[in-house]
Amino acid sequence: MIIEQDYDHFIASFKQQFNMDIASYKQDRMRRRIDAFISRKGFENYTSFLSNLRTDQKLFLSFIDYITINVSEFFRNKERWQTLETKALPKLLEQNNGKLKVWSAACAAGEEPYTLSLILSKHLAPYRFEIQATDLDFHILETAKRGQYTERSLKELPTDLKERHFTKENDIYSLHQNIKQNVTFKQHDLLMQSFDTNYDLIICRNVMIYFTEEARVKLYEKFSRALRKGGVLFVGSTEQILTPERYNLQRFDTFFYEKI
Repeated sequence: MIIEQDYDHFIASFKQQFNMDIASYKQDRMRRRIDAFISRKGFENYTSFLSNLRTDQKLFLSFIDYITINVSEFFRNKERWQTLETKALPKLLEQNNGKLKVWSAACAAGEEPYTLSLILSKHLAPYRFEIQATDLDFHILETAKRGQYTERSLKELPTDLKERHFTKENDIYSLHQNIKQNVTFKQHDLLMQSFDTNYDLIICRNVMIYFTEEARVKLYEKFSRALRKGGVLFVGSTEQILTPERYNLQRFDTFFYEKI
């Protein structure tokens, strides 16, 4: 039996031992997921589960994979990517002499940074842009590096790009190396770790909705500091920033915010 009073202690102990702040996720949703995982694995309480997390690396990685959000697809909300390519990208290239430093935060299985690589490759030589892609989940990053996807992930991908940049075998689409090579993947905890700086573009979409208001404020402040002046933050379609000026940002377009 999982004892309700032990949940807060589990969260605090997990943060102390693994330097990961689960408390910054919305509690009701996160607790349901944690309780379901613990029950499925046959543990009777948080204490025994935490004890096993310390010694069982496979269990720990499975737990992280379960509680993190790993759903995405190429060109998700296609009209937003069109805005990026036709409005934001020309402005950024003009500001920075045709070079770009980009970060895809919480990149899941790589559909988002690879979408960006497909777009940038149409306009720039590979040496003129760098895409850094990060996620908390080590396992999903290994999947991302392989660059192999099912039809579901490619349902919004324009047909010409699919035919030109993917090879299909046994219902699996493999992204070509010339697009993959533009993306560097790295494990990173948005809440607990520092950010690099001087980014021209940061993409963090469909992630903030899972965090508490306090965590969102903290992350928007960190994203703003990570952008250079004139850089752009691209967020998800349910994640409009109501007071962007609080973070030294201004609305550039719907779901796009410019550092001022």
